[in-house]
Amino acid sequence: MPAINTFYGILLLQMFCNDHAPPYFHALYAEHEVLIDIRTLGILEGGMPRRALA
Repeated sequence: MPAINTFYGILLLQMFCNDHAPPYFHALYAEHEVLIDIRTLGILEGGMPRRALA
């Protein structure tokens, strides 16, 4: 999956528009991975340290 952006060590990955609902993006930080809902910015799956999420 191509990267959209990287900042503070967090890698944001591309979202595919025809993927399953709701629209989300992947974020990777060290060994952590999280799926984040684009509309609400809520965590759909996974976990990440609070400092990285902030």
